[in-house]
Amino acid sequence: MNEADLVGRRPAPPRPMPQPARAEVPDELIDELCSVLFTSLRRSDQRRKGEQYLRGLLSAHGRKSMRNIASYLGGPAAEQSLHHFISSSTWDWQPVREALARHLERTTRPQAWVVRPMAIPKAGEHSVGVDRRFAPGLGQTVVGQQAYGVWLASEHVSAPVNWRLHLPDTWLNDAAKRNRAEIPEDMGEATPGECATDAVLDVAGYGGVARRPVLLDARDWDAGAALRRFSPLGVPVLARINPATRLVMADHALPGYGGVATPAQRLMESVKGLRRPVTWVDPASSGGTRTTLAAAVRVMLPDSACRTQRAGSRCSDLVLLCEWSDPGRWPDQLWLTDQGSVPFTSLLRLAKLARRVGRDFAEVGEQVGLRDYEGRSFRGWHRHITLASVAHTAAVLASGLPVARRPVPALSA
Repeated sequence: MNEADLVGRRPAPPRPMPQPARAEVPDELIDELCSVLFTSLRRSDQRRKGEQYLRGLLSAHGRKSMRNIASYLGGPAAEQSLHHFISSSTWDWQPVREALARHLERTTRPQAWVVRPMAIPKAGEHSVGVDRRFAPGLGQTVVGQQAYGVWLASEHVSAPVNWRLHLPDTWLNDAAKRNRAEIPEDMGEATPGECATDAVLDVAGYGGVARRPVLLDARDWDAGAALRRFSPLGVPVLARINPATRLVMADHALPGYGGVATPAQRLMESVKGLRRPVTWVDPASSGGTRTTLAAAVRVMLPDSACRTQRAGSRCSDLVLLCEWSDPGRWPDQLWLTDQGSVPFTSLLRLAKLARRVGRDFAEVGEQVGLRDYEGRSFRGWHRHITLASVAHTAAVLASGLPVARRPVPALSA
């Protein structure tokens, strides 16, 4: 069997997937999550509303707008109460996210932290952070919000445990907009890449959560900058990079060695003979396997990007990993990592966890309202998406098992 026979081998027919829509989550699981995650909510009425909002996210029909959730819970009075709980209450979302991460650490054995961007289209201009943005994947300018989530992921399950909303300077430098959206005073300007890495650094500060390799898509960022931010914390990185990213071959026995910065794609084309078939479980196909070709070589960032790093640092001892689905074409994907001691076959399998997150976001996260907040405030957005992350966790942990649900009492105003 040759390379072409192995590459792109189709997976076995997938098993039927459980459907998580409006997840029929067991009451006991909801009770457990609420008792574990809402302990930081000081008042009993806040804990009660948190549970009911969670149930509404899991069970309300259509978009998880405040009105639809309130309709499930009890009508206009419930809507007024929920609006106050999400937009104007005093509870802090960060302890809830930390408790969620610790719970997932105990129950799902995550293998990595996956950073996933989330574009949120908006028709109006008043929701916090809304701006005109160029979407590389669409090749056009869109209007909406841009957020970055950090997901704890394994081959079998993933869930978000932290979020950062990117705020463009059109919001941060406009006093009226800042005041209207109640943007905290300490929120300063950040590039999208800095916003994403800040979200990871938050998780690195959580107590009781083991530090895992970080998977992120840095094709439109400075991958070297991300590596330098994580290196002092001992957080390993596997960053997808642009094929044009310039790197220096560090292995003197390979073609391209000589200290000249070269596009990553061309470096790998010069060492195609190193490719080996790697079989991996595809999280997007319910356990089916695929085989693709992969190769890895040691590289360095150009001197100008690494001049502040000591020789032998993680910044200067990097691995470029590439994958081919068609041996006659350019590599499909390229990653840069500081995990030089990890076999490249394991690194490729680790990279596939991004597919797990993509599937769970599409099949569960979208259904429980991760993108559905319709309010305008910074705090309201963070409280909603925190509870939507809890709803996502409840749905994936329930594994789609149909269970009868008890009636939910209406909220008081």
